[in-house]
Amino acid sequence: MDDVLKARPGRNYDADALIREDMAHHMHPFTDHKALHEEGGGRIITHADGVYIWDAKGQRYLDGMAGLWCVNAGYGRRELVQAAAEQMLELPFYNTFFKTTNVPATELSRVLCELTPPNFNHAFFANSGSEANDTILRMVRHFWVLEGKPEKQVVISRKNAYHGSTVAGLSLGGMAPMHAQGGVVPGIEHVRQPYWYGEGEDMDPDAFGLVCAKAIEDKILELGADKVAAFIGEPIQGAGGVIIPPKTYWPEVNRICKKYNILLICDEVICGFGRTGHWFGHGAFGIEADMLTMAKGLSSGYLPISAVMVGDRVHRTLYDKGGEFYHGYTYSGHPAACAVALKNIEIIRREGLVERVHSETGPYLAEGLKRLAKHPLVGEARSLGLIGAIELVKDKKTRKTFTPVGKVGTRARDYCINGGLIMRAVRDSLIMSPPLTITKPQIDEMLGLAEKAIDKTMKDLDRAGGDVEKL
Repeated sequence: MDDVLKARPGRNYDADALIREDMAHHMHPFTDHKALHEEGGGRIITHADGVYIWDAKGQRYLDGMAGLWCVNAGYGRRELVQAAAEQMLELPFYNTFFKTTNVPATELSRVLCELTPPNFNHAFFANSGSEANDTILRMVRHFWVLEGKPEKQVVISRKNAYHGSTVAGLSLGGMAPMHAQGGVVPGIEHVRQPYWYGEGEDMDPDAFGLVCAKAIEDKILELGADKVAAFIGEPIQGAGGVIIPPKTYWPEVNRICKKYNILLICDEVICGFGRTGHWFGHGAFGIEADMLTMAKGLSSGYLPISAVMVGDRVHRTLYDKGGEFYHGYTYSGHPAACAVALKNIEIIRREGLVERVHSETGPYLAEGLKRLAKHPLVGEARSLGLIGAIELVKDKKTRKTFTPVGKVGTRARDYCINGGLIMRAVRDSLIMSPPLTITKPQIDEMLGLAEKAIDKTMKDLDRAGGDVEKL
C-alpha cells in the first residue's frame, strides 16, 4: 500500500515530446484542435498539491478553478487515494444491476440522504453531471406517464444554462453554440436568465428577479400547464458566467412550480458540497426541489461519480406504479468511486470546510472582489462563497460591453495563466472557483495575480486605442 500512495512530483518529463504526442493523438473536450495545433499545443499538467498544480515544464499555477469546479477538498489528499486503493484491492468493480449492490454504494446513498432535505431519501448513481441530467430527463417524463398525464413532457430551462454535453444535457442547457452543432432533444424550452448586471438595465435587482421568474410562468401559460413536466435550473449558473440571481428569484420560482404542478429540478453539479458556503446551493437560496443532480465536488474530482437525488413524491410514483426502470450505467455505484466520495464527505465534515467557506473565506473573497471592482476595467465583481466572477466592461457607468464579446476576457485569462493563475474566461468575465481549502493569503495571491492580468489587458487596450479588433 505504501508504494500506491507515493506521490511522484519529482519526475522529469520531456515536455515538448509529450506535447507533440498529445497533438498527434488526443482529442480534447471543448477545443478547436486546429487552433490548438497552430498555437503549439496545450499544457501537460503533471502533479498537484493543495491549491497548486504544476506542468511538465515546471511552471506552478494557483488553480483558481479547482480543476473544473470540482477539487473541493484540494489536491494531494492521501486519504482519498488510500480509500480508492483499499476498495480496489477488496472489490475493484461489480455492477449494481440485477438485484446486486456493494457496501460503499449502500453507505453513500444513506449519507447523501442525510445531507439533503428530508424529502430526499433515495439516490441513483451515475458517472458525470451530464449523465445525471440525462437520468433526470428520463425520470421526469416517465413520472408523468405513470401519473396518467402523458402529455406533460416539456421541460423548461434557461438560456445560457449548462447541464452537460451529452445530447440530453446540451438540450437541457441553453448554450446556443452547442445547440448549433445538432442533436437537440425536442420538448425542451428556454427562458431568460436572471442576469441582472448584463440584462437588468435600470431595473432594481429584486424587481428584475421577479421579472425573470415571471418568464417561467409566461412560458408555462404559453405552452399549457398540462404540457409542462418540470423546470430545471442551477442555483448559480456556473459555466454561464457565474450568474448569481437576485434574492427574489428562487422563492418566486418555488411558488410558480407549485402553482402549476411543475416538478422543480435543481442542478447542484457545480454548487454542491460547500461551494456556496452551504452544503448545497439550494440551501443558499431556499430552493424547494423535487429532484437534485450532483457530481464534481461529490468526490472532489478524484474519481468520476454523480448522483440523482430523487424526492419522495417522484420516488413514490416510480416505486408504486413504475415496475422496472430501464435505465442505468455500467459504472453506476462504482465501489471505488463511492468509497472516495464517502471519504471526501468525511473530510469536508471533519475539517468544517462548508462552515469555513460560509463564515471565513467566502466573505474574505467577497471583500477582496469589492476592492477589485474599483478597477477601471471591472464592471462588476460578484461572488457567493467560493464561486465568483470579475466582469470586464468597456464603460463602467453604462455597463457597455466590448465588441466582439470574448476577446478581452480571453486576453486577461491568458495573462492570468502566463502569470501562474488558472482562471476561466466566460465572455469577458474572469471566473473563479478555487478549492475550498484555499487560505486567506492564497486568496490574496489569486486576486493579486488577477489584478495584474487585468492591468496588462487594460494597457493593451490603451495601446489599441480601445479597438478590441486590434488586440
